Amino acid sequence: MTALPAVPETQARKADHLRICLEGQVQCAQATTGLERYRFTHCCLPELDLQDIDLGTTFLGHRLGAPLLISSMTGGTDEAHQINRRLATVAQRYDLAMGVGSQRVGVENPDLMETFAVRPQAPGILLLANLGAVQLNYGYGLDQCRRVVDQLGADALILHLNPLQEAVQTGGDTNFKGLLEKIAQLCAVLPVPVIAKEVGNGISAPMVRRLVEAGVAAVDVAGAGGTSWARVEGERATDAHQRRLGQTFGEWGLPTAECILQARKTAPALPLIASGGLRHGLDIAKTLALGADLAGLAMPFLRAASESEAAVAALVEVLMAEMKTVLFCTGQQNLAGLRQLGVLEKVD
Repeated sequence: MTALPAVPETQARKADHLRICLEGQVQCAQATTGLERYRFTHCCLPELDLQDIDLGTTFLGHRLGAPLLISSMTGGTDEAHQINRRLATVAQRYDLAMGVGSQRVGVENPDLMETFAVRPQAPGILLLANLGAVQLNYGYGLDQCRRVVDQLGADALILHLNPLQEAVQTGGDTNFKGLLEKIAQLCAVLPVPVIAKEVGNGISAPMVRRLVEAGVAAVDVAGAGGTSWARVEGERATDAHQRRLGQTFGEWGLPTAECILQARKTAPALPLIASGGLRHGLDIAKTLALGADLAGLAMPFLRAASESEAAVAALVEVLMAEMKTVLFCTGQQNLAGLRQLGVLEKVD
């Protein structure tokens, strides 16, 4: 692989994020997804052949082999490039959706945009570009958004919302004033759908309503219970003040399950992605039963992709087998059946 250019600050931060997520203790220790409060009603006689169960679904007009999104993770380094290519190759094989990490580093240094380039490995997948929404207050606009979409060959643009991460990050971009209006202006002119996504602290019902009114095409609630980006930024902080913030707010956020329920009640027809602490197919199935259309996982895929393409494929296989087992043992032949009354119940 061709060596990348000298390391600027944003690229160094990307490398830190990758290292800390793989090696550090940055998972929520007390905050949970809330999914543990739900269980499926077992069906002892499903009247189904397991082989006939269908995990197929459609999201933003794209047919997927399973309701699975390889969530936005990385880019900007040689290691990230290898990870993205492994993920994309497997996403193509199984007809999955995939997002890339924030492409800001590629806007700052166009030579690094190649670390996100996965269309050669995945010409047919639903592929999502990614920028921080706050960058709209720091000189970014339609031109930069179109650039990351066009250079990736993306089908939609994720705008990630990360106020806590920016507040804890040393030198973070913390001017979020007036962003909703700028998001609305972008949604009106960008030629691909815009997806609003948190990064692990959740999106509340009032914010879902405001984002939908602004014109976003879909929402990824990304609730608490998984990787804590406050902890990540606290780990890489260069001073005691920022490290303290990371420790104090390491468990901050709304549980993923609560976010799904609120979002679906607020916007019944909204294309909805559930992420935040999902670790297996049973978690995925619960989010779908609660109202999500698609489920996103990051950390499990990151760990697998850092090992090999085969490890990523093995992870997909087991996730799909787990989802099919849920459907089989609840007597449902397809995903729509998970939302039927009585299939999932609250246990507390």
